[in-house]
Amino acid sequence: MRFIDTNIFLRLLTGDHPRKAEACLKMFRRALEKQEPLFTSDLVIAEIIWVLEGFYHLKKEDIVDKMEKILNTPNLHCQNKKLVQECLILYLEKDIDFIDAYNAVLMKKNKIEAIYTYDKDFRSISWITSGEPA
Repeated sequence: MRFIDTNIFLRLLTGDHPRKAEACLKMFRRALEKQEPLFTSDLVIAEIIWVLEGFYHLKKEDIVDKMEKILNTPNLHCQNKKLVQECLILYLEKDIDFIDAYNAVLMKKNKIEAIYTYDKDFRSISWITSGEPA
């Protein structure tokens, strides 16, 4: 099994370096054919989203579509796949940052209902009470 870093996904998703994109595609085909198991992390997913938003200026709908394809790739393992998929839904539905969506879902999973924050994104999430420290 090999770990897949952010830049590998970005080459595949953007095709901005054709030779590298083709090599990445071949690697993923090997995974699909069960010749090579792959692994990635939640942080890699977050970084992919950050780059696709900030550098490539993709719409959230397009980003979520790409992330779902990645997460549903056979033989690609993401430790917290279900959690990340739930975050993607919240990220899109509430139009909030992915990291905020991740933290909100993590709070929900751990039965944490309140947060100290200056970030307004959490105000749109029904299961969270947000406030500033006093």
